[in-house]
Amino acid sequence: MLDSKYLRQDIDEAAARLASRGFTLDVAQINALEEQRKALQIKTQDLQNERNTRSKAIGQAKARGEDIEPLRAQVGHLGDELDAAKIAQDQILATLHDISASLPNLPDSSVPSGKDESENVEVLKWGTPKQFDFEVKDHVDLGESLNKGLDFEAGVKLSGARFTVMRGQIARMHRALVQFMLDTHSDKNGYTEMYVPYLVNKDSLFGTGQLPKFAEDLFHTKGLVNDDGVEQDGFSLIPTAEVPLTNCARDEIYDEADLPIKLTAHTPCFRSEAGSYGRDTRGLIRQHQFDKVELVQLVKPEDSMAALEELTGHAEQILQALELPYRKVILCTGDMGFGSAKTYDLEVWLPAQNTYREISSCSNMVDFQARRMQARFRRQGEKKPELLHTLNGSGLAVGRTLVAILENYQQADGSIAVPRVLQGYMGGVTVISK
Repeated sequence: MLDSKYLRQDIDEAAARLASRGFTLDVAQINALEEQRKALQIKTQDLQNERNTRSKAIGQAKARGEDIEPLRAQVGHLGDELDAAKIAQDQILATLHDISASLPNLPDSSVPSGKDESENVEVLKWGTPKQFDFEVKDHVDLGESLNKGLDFEAGVKLSGARFTVMRGQIARMHRALVQFMLDTHSDKNGYTEMYVPYLVNKDSLFGTGQLPKFAEDLFHTKGLVNDDGVEQDGFSLIPTAEVPLTNCARDEIYDEADLPIKLTAHTPCFRSEAGSYGRDTRGLIRQHQFDKVELVQLVKPEDSMAALEELTGHAEQILQALELPYRKVILCTGDMGFGSAKTYDLEVWLPAQNTYREISSCSNMVDFQARRMQARFRRQGEKKPELLHTLNGSGLAVGRTLVAILENYQQADGSIAVPRVLQGYMGGVTVISK
């Protein structure tokens, strides 16, 4: 959520910065609502003062033995006017809050301007794509041929489209990837490993920006019925561990000495993929359920851009250790996520598609989420707390990493060489074969 004071004082600048990411801010509407809010605020103060004055007059008239009923009627009428003014003011404040909650974050000045992903800027490439002397297969054909290690038919039977069953050494490699990623981030990169709920409440989803704008992208549960027969609010399945991890800071005030806070967790992620029908229907690229190791950092404002470089580097470490070629791009203003001020995408090389595909997105949200969550810290010697800056990124998406290994490590006979860093996690297995 954007700073309401900034919106009031610099609304034209905010409109220009939002326009760079393709969002049109209705400046006239907000200005009109602000004028109404100010007028009602003045009216409320005037009515309150007048009612106080009349109330004092009642006491004085009563002391003099005068008839106070006319004065009481006047005070009662003023009270009715005051209540109506307060209701109108609250309605305008609620409208302004809803508008503010619907606005995306402002792009950082270092973000390139552009309308869509075609204008993202490549920062670097790492590794050289392997040249194969045989016909390359995609991960679907490879996984199905390895004793149904990837069983898409079973996924459809059990659940439906965009679900998959893994078995045998493919399932074990999936688990190995999770353990390798968590060990790297917790042992080498200083993250605290967390176990978090997969079902969260509306406050958590509002805090990280999924609600109210992206409700259709989530899977929701019905609320339980309490002993009085009243249905409670339901939960939503997490779209990413960013939600529970970041919301650990909701309504908290940390000491400056506690920062930075670095958290990691492995969770399944659940997404309805609303609007994606017809895209990536083959294989593991776009599933309703997939696993991810998430990275979250909570830092002081002056440290957040350096923290973004660090966090992105931690995701890159995994790709480099697995010896998977990738490229790093900075997203342009028109391609950034709703809450992001600056985002790097890491895209891994997939030989069967002859292109790079996203495997991690690392973002600095600055104070956007913290304002929604009231996640704050207090500097040493200061009384007033400040908003934290929050960052998150995939370290990595496990299913897509598995896809990249299957395709980049495939051999002529259809077997898969196991990356060296995973062999210890797989009991010394060096090759997955039929």
